[in-house]
Amino acid sequence: MSEARPQSSQAPSADENAGEVHSAPELRPADSLPGKAAFWVGIALALVHIWINTLGTISELWASVLHFGGFGLLCALLYPAWQAKSGAGRAMVLALDVLLGLAALSLFAYLVLGEPTFYARNGAFFWYDWVFTAIAVLLAIEFTRRTTGLIIPILIILAFTYVTLWGNWFTGVLSFSGLGYETMLFRSFYSDDGMFGVIATISYSFVFMFILFGAFLVRSGAGDFIIDFARAVAGKLIGGPGFVAVIGSALMGTISGSAVANTVSTGVITIPLMKRAGFPAKFAAGVEATASTGGMLMPPIMGAGAFVMASYTQISYLTIAAVSLLPALLYFFGVACFVRVEAKKQNMTTTDTDAPRIMEVMKRGVTFFIPIGLLIYMLIDGFTPTYAAGYAILATIVASWFTKTHRMGPKEILEALATGSRNMIMTAVLLVSIGIVVNAVTLTGIGNTFSLMISNWAGGNILIALVLIALASLVLGMGLPVTASYIVLATLSAPALSDMIVQSELVNAFVAGNVPDAAKAIFMLVAPDKLDLLNGPMSKDAAEALVAAIPPEMMGTVKESTLTPAILTTALLSAHMIIYWLSLDSNVTPPVCLTAFAAAAIAKSPPMATGFTAWKVAKTLYIVPVLFAYTPFLNGDPILALEIFGFALIGIYALIGAMEGYLEAPVSWPMRAVLFAIGVTILWPNDWTVNFIGTGLFLAFFAWNLRSDRRLKAAQA
Repeated sequence: MSEARPQSSQAPSADENAGEVHSAPELRPADSLPGKAAFWVGIALALVHIWINTLGTISELWASVLHFGGFGLLCALLYPAWQAKSGAGRAMVLALDVLLGLAALSLFAYLVLGEPTFYARNGAFFWYDWVFTAIAVLLAIEFTRRTTGLIIPILIILAFTYVTLWGNWFTGVLSFSGLGYETMLFRSFYSDDGMFGVIATISYSFVFMFILFGAFLVRSGAGDFIIDFARAVAGKLIGGPGFVAVIGSALMGTISGSAVANTVSTGVITIPLMKRAGFPAKFAAGVEATASTGGMLMPPIMGAGAFVMASYTQISYLTIAAVSLLPALLYFFGVACFVRVEAKKQNMTTTDTDAPRIMEVMKRGVTFFIPIGLLIYMLIDGFTPTYAAGYAILATIVASWFTKTHRMGPKEILEALATGSRNMIMTAVLLVSIGIVVNAVTLTGIGNTFSLMISNWAGGNILIALVLIALASLVLGMGLPVTASYIVLATLSAPALSDMIVQSELVNAFVAGNVPDAAKAIFMLVAPDKLDLLNGPMSKDAAEALVAAIPPEMMGTVKESTLTPAILTTALLSAHMIIYWLSLDSNVTPPVCLTAFAAAAIAKSPPMATGFTAWKVAKTLYIVPVLFAYTPFLNGDPILALEIFGFALIGIYALIGAMEGYLEAPVSWPMRAVLFAIGVTILWPNDWTVNFIGTGLFLAFFAWNLRSDRRLKAAQA
């Protein structure tokens, strides 16, 4: 019998589909008066955003403030300030919420009426400027408290008061002389680093349009099609239900970019399938949580991270999405390896006998590939992501007319518009509000200080720096959503990590003897006794000593004259991609791993044990960033990327076999150490000879293990 399936046309709730929620507040029901009001407000807000992002000529500041005001109103309607038990108490809370929602909208009225005179008087504050800029900051604190918990509001308060109040209490590197409240409020409201600056622009444009696109796809029945497609492809394999979870979550990630939404939408189907096949409950839940986390790595949506990364690095979104595909596939391959090994351990056979036929699935759902294909084509053709998403939404509606069960009429379109806005609430509030923290970091220079601390603690060792950043991301992830964790960590540590990667490339250039005359001229000043070394290849130790001798003020000149712009760009992108990947570990790492906990609720498995299982299965979340740091995986060269990808497939399988003590047959402890060493050899960076030797050794090891498996089966027969 096939599993009963809930209708996936109903999109996940706002806190689920936001993707990175660390609390689960109780929302007002959709059939309540504020819920019904939120439905129509959401439709209006979606239409306004579509107009802004396609035909509108409104300024970015006005659009950002309207974005925050509209989603602030939605937040107030759906997320009550507190849970009141009595009717009178609920009415009082609702009145307060409506007042706060209208206060959020009043920020746009203040801007429209007051901005011309504000600049005419050179930014001098009148009383109403104090009132409305302070309201913006206070609402940011309150709305993030409702949607994400206490950590982000505390960060906002600490950041604001560090600049204005207690920064001068410190001595040394943490000391900051301080700015007045007027200056901080001005910068929080009007500057590009503040609430309504660059990150808010990303939120109302790219992020919203893609989340709206995902809502339309889900409403048109794409969720059902994805699960059916995954079951048709992998359902009848040994351990097939586990592969269905991996494939389904990967495909769902292309339309949602949300870890929790993936878990609750695909997990209700895949987790029971896995349990029925014989997988332990905690393993089934751990696989689903880990695979769903990969949705935030899978192009084209990748949560909000890819858009923020594009803004920070000034590298196009299309480039980031393109180079992210192979690493994302590596991540899912790692999860699939654990599924395969566990299936072999459990001696499983095919159980999903009701898996649909691939041609039947394609006949009734191939139209869902049309909007995604159109989106990718338009991005490649040079259209902006917002325009591409807009046309993809229209294509989704048209494509649905060719299906029998999910044709989108006026009612379904309105529901998709409202759902898209509802799903954006937490992300919109978060991305606007986190601007206060980014503003404080920029003003005080604490980001440079933190980067220097990482450099000093790591002693120039990239691997140590990765461990430090991973620990910091795990700690931040206990209280921050993934996107916020990435923004904070990228602001603080990306410069240091990027510099380390660049210096590693500089050492490699010196080792090869590729030292330009401009760099040699600098060494004539700082180390004339070592000029002879620069005329040809040298040892790595000599190259590291030469790089260490370069004065900091001249390092930039040496880097720019020695390394190509492509290498410098790749180093910057690698640093940000490493931080983004490591920011995801809080989804699957105890003690706070909401994605794993959501899966555990479906599987009825112990939450903490499920979390540890998910952490084990997500090992590629830590392996692939090492490849980013030490190889040119992200440099945009498809041939080179495929070579690294090919070796990584084999190396990851070897490492997972060593960790699990199983390939096709059990692997003893001494041989596990050998297998682990082989895996490291296959992944060894920038040395094809070593990689080929490791691959040959693994093939021999695998043949021996396969023969052991056959002998074991023969003995049991």
